Amino acid sequence: MTRWLRSLVGALLLLEGATALSFLHHRYEEMVQALFRVQSQCPYVTRIYSIGRSVEGRHLYVLEFSDYPGIHEPLEPEFKYVGNMHGNEVLGRELLLQLSEFLCEEYRRGNERITRLIHDTRIHIMPSMNPDGYEVAAKQGPDSNGYLTGRNNANGVDLNRNFPDLNTFMYYSGEISGPNHHIPLPDNWKSQVEPETLAVIQWIGSYNFVLSANLHGGAVVANYPYDKSQDQRFRSHRRTVNTPTPDDKLFQKLAKTYSYAHSWMHRGWNCGDYFADGITNGASWYSLSKGMQDFNYLYTNCFEITLELSCNKFPPEEDLERQWMANREALVAFIEEVHQGIKGMVSDKNNNGIAGAVISVQGISHDITSGDVGDYFRLLLPGTYAVTASAEGYQPQTVTITVGPAAPSLVHFQLKQDVVRKPPERKASGMRMNNKALQKKVVPRATRRGTQR
Repeated sequence: MTRWLRSLVGALLLLEGATALSFLHHRYEEMVQALFRVQSQCPYVTRIYSIGRSVEGRHLYVLEFSDYPGIHEPLEPEFKYVGNMHGNEVLGRELLLQLSEFLCEEYRRGNERITRLIHDTRIHIMPSMNPDGYEVAAKQGPDSNGYLTGRNNANGVDLNRNFPDLNTFMYYSGEISGPNHHIPLPDNWKSQVEPETLAVIQWIGSYNFVLSANLHGGAVVANYPYDKSQDQRFRSHRRTVNTPTPDDKLFQKLAKTYSYAHSWMHRGWNCGDYFADGITNGASWYSLSKGMQDFNYLYTNCFEITLELSCNKFPPEEDLERQWMANREALVAFIEEVHQGIKGMVSDKNNNGIAGAVISVQGISHDITSGDVGDYFRLLLPGTYAVTASAEGYQPQTVTITVGPAAPSLVHFQLKQDVVRKPPERKASGMRMNNKALQKKVVPRATRRGTQR
């Protein structure tokens, strides 16, 4: 079955159980009430938690969907949606509230597709990363909202230019071939980021997210990494410098999954711009430094794309229902993309999970690591791959696997401990040296290896 036919079938399944939803703009208190209403309607498959507070003290709430809320189940992938990073780009916020209500309602109705999705995936939905900025934009309203009004947080900082710049470290530590996975944060990073950014960094460091999207507005396109160009001569100027990741083809497929499931994104012509297939490499559009999308890829196991969803950053309420219908299937289909590639357990000979084991794929210079219980998830396109699992103190293991177009292939690794070999004992030569003779044998400082830089 082709991707387009699968999308059509999926959309028809959703239409069968479509319910009437309220299409309104939600201020902070109303957003919180909407989240808790969903949680009260589906208490056994939802959980609400806060990852921190904004500058003005508003909670950054997340609604979780899972058949075991609050628990990571081995081999069940973690997925996240983040909306309203720019306070005046509000459609993503409303779509995620609609999605939350929709998932709950369809689960209660017994929708097979949604039930399977919730049982097989741990889904985290954050409708607003910038609730303070939203309140500024909402006071202006849709009709008189300025293009930048409420974009930044309460300290006037653009949160999508506020993450540690790991791209520069990657580009200049080893040209384009430098490390591009699990790059360590600079020592003083906490003093350089806003409270909302700090909360998100700690959040994504606490969960082994596999796939993610952050929702924006002002254009209609699915944008994928890298966002920052390697060429810095054109800093702050628009240009076309395609800067692909080692997973470029996979990212294109992820972006197309959303754009072709969307009612019109895939057509290309939107908001006065043209993007073939409705997708773009971020740096090919314009370079963006310290963005959240690249940070996810360079610091964690998570593959994230950025969804630009509307020409109008603050669309009127009468347009919300049309936008929901345009995005509903795409939002669900993109979550389903977390179930592809390979997954499995990395354990020792006693079947104890090994956390932090490195999973390398030959030909793709971007590694991921196993989670706290030893499970790993590696998104891959269909094909045949040589995959290696390695961990400190263990012998690496390599297997050749074939990935299909449907469910992920299950590949487990059981690593053997390294055998620490003692150096061979030197046979006595019959010659004996006193301490003074041994001291004369010391190699002069200037000739020792490793002492000169």
